[in-house]
Amino acid sequence: TFNNENFEMKSVAAQQNVTLTCPRTFPHKANLFWIRIISGHQPEFLGGTYGFDYEGVHQTRHFTTKQEPGTFILYINQSQISDTGLYYCIGTETLEMTFVRGVFLKVKRPQSSISGIFQAPPSAAVHPGESVSLQCSVLSDSEKKTCSEDYRVHWFRAGSHQSHPDFIYTHGGNAECGNSSQKCFYSFSKKVSVSDAGTYYCAVAACGEVMFGNGAKLDIKGQFNHQFLKLIKSHVVLTFVPVFSQTDEASLIYSAPTFSRRKVTKAERGNTLRSEREKCDWLFNH
Repeated sequence: TFNNENFEMKSVAAQQNVTLTCPRTFPHKANLFWIRIISGHQPEFLGGTYGFDYEGVHQTRHFTTKQEPGTFILYINQSQISDTGLYYCIGTETLEMTFVRGVFLKVKRPQSSISGIFQAPPSAAVHPGESVSLQCSVLSDSEKKTCSEDYRVHWFRAGSHQSHPDFIYTHGGNAECGNSSQKCFYSFSKKVSVSDAGTYYCAVAACGEVMFGNGAKLDIKGQFNHQFLKLIKSHVVLTFVPVFSQTDEASLIYSAPTFSRRKVTKAERGNTLRSEREKCDWLFNH
């Protein structure tokens, strides 16, 4: 048998100690047991006692069951996420079994004090060789914190052609928090080159989780021209079109070079690619 009035739901944060109680109202010949049922697992025996006063203790590293005045308790040391499940105190007498107490225990993940991460992009694009400072604001609320771990701030960069961001830097304790620790500012400065363009992310690691900011895109002036020239020099084939005057061949005049793209055969490519690139290099350097 089971009485719904003896069932409750209990929610705790991970790493908290938990005590569940079961009333000892059975005759001396009865026995009491604590069991638990977790989804996907067989019912698990946690400990038992007698209906009469008994000083015996059933103890493991994680669970302790014992009698206290009028009750039979189950003590969970430093609860874990995996402890979420149904806990039953069962009384048995002769051939009868009674569900004396039932508890659904929900163990929540530790919660950090971080409530928001905000990044502001640089005010303007920078040139190669210049220094840039990226800002990250971390907002926190100590009232919602359920773990004792302090957070750490990291920086990552995601380039335009990268599948995963690159780790760049980890802050020590050098934050500007002013008069209140509810809002702290973190700065990351460096001298940039063309290859430093991309999106920079401020990430906060706390309580077993990593939270990312919205990202700040860094544009490097001159980056497009550099890549464009490299593309031109690698793929464009130059064709010089001679223009003959109508007087004589001695006064042969060449027009300004015109650019066109044409397909070359595999056999021609090996013989002409070097000479065509040399022509292109000469044009861009004179």
